[in-house]
Amino acid sequence: MAATSASDVLIASTASVVGRKRELELVVAALHGGRHVLLEGPPGTGKSTLLRSVAEAMGVGFAFVEGNAELTPARLVGHFDPARVLTDGYSADVFVDGPLVSALRDGSLLYVEEINRIPEETLNVLITVMSEGEITVPRLGTVKSSAGFRLVAAMNPFDAVGTARISSAVYDRVCRIAMTYQHAEDEIEIVQRELHQRNSAISVPSDWVAQVVEMVRRTRNHADLRFGSSVRGAIDTAVVATSLAAMRKTAVHDPTIGLDSALVALTGRVRLREGSVRTAEEVITEIFSDVFGVKPEDGDAGKAGAPTGATNSRL
Repeated sequence: MAATSASDVLIASTASVVGRKRELELVVAALHGGRHVLLEGPPGTGKSTLLRSVAEAMGVGFAFVEGNAELTPARLVGHFDPARVLTDGYSADVFVDGPLVSALRDGSLLYVEEINRIPEETLNVLITVMSEGEITVPRLGTVKSSAGFRLVAAMNPFDAVGTARISSAVYDRVCRIAMTYQHAEDEIEIVQRELHQRNSAISVPSDWVAQVVEMVRRTRNHADLRFGSSVRGAIDTAVVATSLAAMRKTAVHDPTIGLDSALVALTGRVRLREGSVRTAEEVITEIFSDVFGVKPEDGDAGKAGAPTGATNSRL
């Protein structure tokens, strides 16, 4: 680990993360104590942002691995270059390090995103490394971890699409920290920061941003929705709205701007409950109308007409 104290790391991390003081404290304390960490929570709760911030504050490397069904042990660990093996044989200098071996050698944080999507055989490799602090690669030998190496992983709830339950062997080797959605005030600040970073010259009414965030938060407990949107949906709604308002030469808080932007940003993020007879567009329109106090017919926002000539087509 870097010589930086846990308190200094916490202060530096807080500057780039909105809220999350408790989670930051727990992550820093666990990593500073030499533990591996698992952040568990729904998408869009800032797991990656938090870990990147901590790694930067600690002054250590950050090896990123995207967890998916195609992440084989060879892709994680590394491989021998086939062309050079033919001429030089299986020597150490022809081995191409994968992210795991690189992190072990450099003493970096190995960040595995969505760890509950990777195959079991790949997960077993990580379990061995967490237990032994080293890995043995055939024809290469044993690669021991340098000081500072830690596994930091993130996972979505196990019942999300494409995920599986994580075995007790993983939980037994990590410190688990639950990440839930942030408070409304924090999410409002996140959206405002994003808008400012994209274009500091744009002035968006703070009460309008608060309404956008409220609309997104209501998708998380709507009776017709199994999954709602994260704060990313609020960010995209606001970003699209500012661009759309400029194109249509109107104010960002115009109802037609807001509804069209919400439909674009949110309908792909939410998931309807099985058996629901409504569409995502209908649900988002309802929530928008309730939060902003307008009716869908005000400006006909969100309505799609038939393509030109469609009514005159012949069989």
